[in-house]
Amino acid sequence: MDRREFLGVIAAGAAAGFTFPGREASAQAEAAALYDAPKFGNVSVLHFTDCHAQLLPIHFREPNVNLGIGSMAGRAPHLVGTALLKQFGLKAGSRHSFAFTHLDFVKLARQYGRVGGFAHLAALVKRVRATRPGALLLDGGDTWQGSGTSMWTNAQDMVDAAKLLGVDVMTLHWECTYGQERVEQVAKNDFAGKIEIVAQNIKTADFGDPVFEAYTMREINGVPVAIVGQAFPYTPIANPRYMVADWTFGIQEENMQATVDAARAAGAKAVILLSHNGMDVDLKLASRVRGIDAILGGHTHDGVPSPTIVQNPGGKTLVTNAGSNGKFLGVLDLDVRDGKVSDFRYRLLPVFADLLAPDAEMKALIDKIRAPHLAKLQEKLAVSEGLLYRRGNFNGTFDQLILDALMAEKNAEIAFSPGFRWGTSVLPGEAITMENVLDQTAITYPYTTLNEMTGEQIKVVLEDVCDNLFNPDPYYQQGGDMVRVGGLSYRCDPTAGAGKRISAMTLKGKPLEAAKKYKVAGWAPVAEEAKAAGGEPIWDLVARHLRAKKTLAPPKLNLPGLVGMEKNPGIAT
Repeated sequence: MDRREFLGVIAAGAAAGFTFPGREASAQAEAAALYDAPKFGNVSVLHFTDCHAQLLPIHFREPNVNLGIGSMAGRAPHLVGTALLKQFGLKAGSRHSFAFTHLDFVKLARQYGRVGGFAHLAALVKRVRATRPGALLLDGGDTWQGSGTSMWTNAQDMVDAAKLLGVDVMTLHWECTYGQERVEQVAKNDFAGKIEIVAQNIKTADFGDPVFEAYTMREINGVPVAIVGQAFPYTPIANPRYMVADWTFGIQEENMQATVDAARAAGAKAVILLSHNGMDVDLKLASRVRGIDAILGGHTHDGVPSPTIVQNPGGKTLVTNAGSNGKFLGVLDLDVRDGKVSDFRYRLLPVFADLLAPDAEMKALIDKIRAPHLAKLQEKLAVSEGLLYRRGNFNGTFDQLILDALMAEKNAEIAFSPGFRWGTSVLPGEAITMENVLDQTAITYPYTTLNEMTGEQIKVVLEDVCDNLFNPDPYYQQGGDMVRVGGLSYRCDPTAGAGKRISAMTLKGKPLEAAKKYKVAGWAPVAEEAKAAGGEPIWDLVARHLRAKKTLAPPKLNLPGLVGMEKNPGIAT
């Protein structure tokens, strides 16, 4: 048997599920080195966020464009590729490079395999908790939305999975798109006595009463620890207002300070903020609010290997962000002595499916959840010749596929697709399944639209979304990436002032006319009128488009011309 034949036998055996003693031993040693750090201190908290209902291991390409502007330029989380590796001392081509960057993604995905999956995450949680008695597991939100099964079960799949995972405390964002009644139903029934929802910034719209507790006090190894909750402040703007009609949100910095002070007065020796603000907002908040020891953050999907330490009038606050799609588990160890945090250790652990045997109980639950839906989920719509991904400030190849489908199926000149940051990746040569499409589109307001808009109205939309992304004050950044644009070319200067970032808009080489009307397709409208009007769900439109193609050539990205970003470490050249 020559070398080629031997490697063929090895590959065939691995595909059939056989294990090889040498490879298994190597994987165990690698897993031990990665996951078995010694316990430190006397308080441990585990954290995941923004899993977007991904129960199975997935591929997820990190962004090659994540621009920071002004004071946010050149610092985490606005570092990509080699700049990120250099900042955090990671080796190119390593598992960590694969987990934290886009570099050599296809090659490394085939080398290291899929990441995440709740059965593998459950195994890691148990592994870490085994050496950290009393450790809490915190869920940063965006757990109930983002897959076909979560949509079809009204999020019950993720509610049951979170309970089995052992979540102690969570906060909210996309959960609210199932409606406030559904959230309250889960909180009062499924989660009663098991998982506590905390959110200091969700109040009733009539009298301003708290909807959930602002914080919960938990004792860890005899140390009183307060977990304060911060739901996404702009939920009624980024998502349909009618879904949370009786609730208000906002950053509520003054109330945050009052909440932290109250927790300290009640005896908390450590205060941890479970936040869905996004990292830039958390960094600003940490500089202004006293008494928070650590912020475990989410929303912006930034996998940041090490915390940023922020000075404030009361001392120092650690700010972290734990990525998305179930790829990471944050482990924060605190040494609390003499009534305060004296030292810490933090690790953001990538969840490599090939290094973690799936937890049997969680796997059984997942199989049960998926069984009624398998035929639909596994339908092969087309084969992708190129890599399909979403993340990046301006566009991704899966977004481009959606834009192309909208323009073709709606006979539109221009298409808009929301700058969502969730959505898994498909490797070249793989089938695009209905599950892959739903991973990009499964929301409770999926209606497609076709409208006439003037050139002036189109510019207003682009300027408004651009300001949400690049406003120099993080408190005015309302989440997500730039709206994806099909058919229309434009230039963007992220450093310009509001209303002046977008220029040189052209359609088929001709300047867009301010007063002329154009046919614009889109989806995910937040207005209640759009719900009443209905509209074909986006997943049906995209699926029909793919079935007709059978083979999808690599989508040609429609990207804006950027001004003044040549040396920004948030863009890979």
